[in-house]
Amino acid sequence: MATLTESVKESLVGTTVEPQLSQQAWTTFDRNARKDVESGELYMSEDEFINAIAPANEDYHKIKREQYEILFRVADRRRLGRINLQDWGAFDNLLAKPDAEYEIAFRLFDEDGVGTIKYEKFQNLYNLNKGESSIPFDWDCEWASLYIGGRKHRHDMTYPQFSQMLRGLQGERIRQAFHQFDKDHDGYIEPEDFQRIILETARHKLSDHLLDNLHTLCNISTGTKISYANVRAFQNVIRDMDLVDLIIRNATEKSDDGKITRTDFLNEAARVTRFSLFTPMEADILFHFAGLDAPSGRLALSDFSKVLDASWQSAYALGANTSEPAKEAISKTKRYLHNFLESAHHFGLGSVAGAFGAFMVYPIDLVKTRMQNQRNSRVGEAVYKNSIDCASKVIKNEGFRGLYSGLVPQLIGVAPEKAIKLTVNDLIRGYYSEMNTGKIWWPHEVLAGGSAGACQVMFTNPLEIVKIRLQVQGEAAKSNAGAPRRGALWIVKNLGLVGLYKGASACLLRDVPFSCIYFPTYNHLKRDFFGESPSKKLGVLQLLTAGALAGMPAAYLTTPCDVIKTRLQVEARKGDTTYTSLRHCAKTVYREEGLSAFFKGGAARVLRSSPQFGFTLASYEVLQKLLPMPGNTDDRPATGHVEPGVGLREAKAPLPYLRSRNALKIILDLDENFGRPKIPTGKSWIPLPGLAGKAGS
Repeated sequence: MATLTESVKESLVGTTVEPQLSQQAWTTFDRNARKDVESGELYMSEDEFINAIAPANEDYHKIKREQYEILFRVADRRRLGRINLQDWGAFDNLLAKPDAEYEIAFRLFDEDGVGTIKYEKFQNLYNLNKGESSIPFDWDCEWASLYIGGRKHRHDMTYPQFSQMLRGLQGERIRQAFHQFDKDHDGYIEPEDFQRIILETARHKLSDHLLDNLHTLCNISTGTKISYANVRAFQNVIRDMDLVDLIIRNATEKSDDGKITRTDFLNEAARVTRFSLFTPMEADILFHFAGLDAPSGRLALSDFSKVLDASWQSAYALGANTSEPAKEAISKTKRYLHNFLESAHHFGLGSVAGAFGAFMVYPIDLVKTRMQNQRNSRVGEAVYKNSIDCASKVIKNEGFRGLYSGLVPQLIGVAPEKAIKLTVNDLIRGYYSEMNTGKIWWPHEVLAGGSAGACQVMFTNPLEIVKIRLQVQGEAAKSNAGAPRRGALWIVKNLGLVGLYKGASACLLRDVPFSCIYFPTYNHLKRDFFGESPSKKLGVLQLLTAGALAGMPAAYLTTPCDVIKTRLQVEARKGDTTYTSLRHCAKTVYREEGLSAFFKGGAARVLRSSPQFGFTLASYEVLQKLLPMPGNTDDRPATGHVEPGVGLREAKAPLPYLRSRNALKIILDLDENFGRPKIPTGKSWIPLPGLAGKAGS
């Protein structure tokens, strides 16, 4: 009955439903709120509010963290100096709106919450927050009267009118400031005056590199002063930063070396834009500031990032204002330390990936070894008909565990073996690859692979000889019942240091060409067949397939070398030929068993090596993504990620913070001092209206 009554009441008089809080919003409020001692209600004061919308680990060198306090006025709907869960829910709901940035700015000035802004209240709040030394702005000018009416005919501003006024405000501020500094009325100002204008009107939107070099704008022409045309062109460039970013990204992707010229930029702009074409002066300004450290005229994304990425900080801002020798010494130390740690990181991941790949295909490797060691020079000597027959007989005679004979030393040895191979290949490829595009000349790819294969032999050969002797013990025990089974330590002790490197020349002959074939093929399959690029990351299945396909030709074409290595490293049984050298082994096998003997176990080798390297490389790249090198990230800045990166990479900070920051950017277009604590005047601070009551809360 009560439910029916409530339903009728709601249908007659209506109901008010507070915005529904998301789980994330509720968690944020609960984490930052404090409890009122008397009422038990959770609430946030200004400090807790700032912690909620401005995480401490973000980058605040552009917009100071204390300036976010001004947004508290928007959230504090009841003007109590504190907000409860419902207030926070309303503010969180506001942040979720598509036009949240402009609506937050509007609500800051709409003190009465009636949906319009009175000019007197707007002017009062503006005067309270602008800096005392700020460049004056004439609100009685013709431009302002178009939005707020003339001095004698002021009218309230609606939300659309107010937001459109803010959209064009920065341009009008710059125009008025130029007129103020143009004392001679000749259309030119001094570089220092231009720098002051931009610092006051757009400091919160521009990178340190741009701000530090504003005075050099005069160098794009032959004079020493800056014209109004220069200023307007500069403003157009910074206003269309996102479009400039898109054009540069498209142009650099089409360039062979990842670098573009002014002509390339203008040509790409003509392809991308319909009406917003860039003038020659605007292109000159962009390339001037981007090319200050690279005056060749051909610039890469890294050069443009210093202009486009507002998070980019100068060395001085990062605390590197030390002497040149000290900076060089620090730089070298950091570089060497970073290289060492990076190598150790690669080594660790390569060890895990190598062990995983070896374990997955070890039974196939055992079958391959048994087949290669089988000699058929005498009739009836062959034990196995083929690889399948070999596997079935191993299981029958030695049990399922027989397929994993010698696994432990294999896993112990394969970790450093694969780690060295992957690390050396990565380091040499990195040395020869172009820094900006990652492209590498194919002979350098072969060199990187071959070097990796050669370096691994120091671990591969001892591992292989112990593993092989353990793998063939089972068949020796089958033919000779009295043959003792030896452990890995006994084999190592019996062989000695020199014996462990028996067949090393054959091992080199196998591993170097294998890696020369494998690594370039793998990388070309990823890039050319699966389409890997900076904007497209491959999945595990694609990486696994690329690794497996690359392993097929590499494994089969090097099978003859693997057969020779196996024959040299296996302990000869009674009646078998004992090989004395690589050449002697090759000649004897060919004479006694024919050419086909060099491809024994070839199918098993392909079946083993192909998936093994597929598993190894796929797991290696997955581990690199899951466990990246600490501090080695492409996103800027290193902490915060507050701005979208160059190349249209999205910002990584929480969305409420991003929306709040963007709203502050719009508010700061009025004056950069909005939200900053005021210098004491007399005995009191200048407060924001509506916030004075917080002290007693």
